[in-house]
Amino acid sequence: MKNVIATIATFVSMCSAALAHSEKEGTTPADGARLAETPEMIHMVFNDPMRITMVRLLNAAGAEMPVERGTGLEPSLEFRAEPEPLEPGLYTVEWRGLAADGHAMQGSFSFELTD
Repeated sequence: MKNVIATIATFVSMCSAALAHSEKEGTTPADGARLAETPEMIHMVFNDPMRITMVRLLNAAGAEMPVERGTGLEPSLEFRAEPEPLEPGLYTVEWRGLAADGHAMQGSFSFELTD
């Protein structure tokens, strides 16, 4: 009986790994960070290559702020973009991409610039 349970558990974990999509592992700035100045870089790290097709930096009013992509459209484990100087306030980074398995992915994170 123990062997059957172990075999089933192994099979389920293998299937879960095969069906897993790319996931965002971390961001800079960290989600919810409070910063004294504009971050030098907006940086995202993924566990599998991701082709970032859209990234937007929005202020609290929903206006899009300029960012310069530091990473092209090729699939990568990391994405970088440089924001222009920002005023104090709350900012949200929204992104969309295609995982290595072709699934559309999206997410967001935010940070705040203090006075």
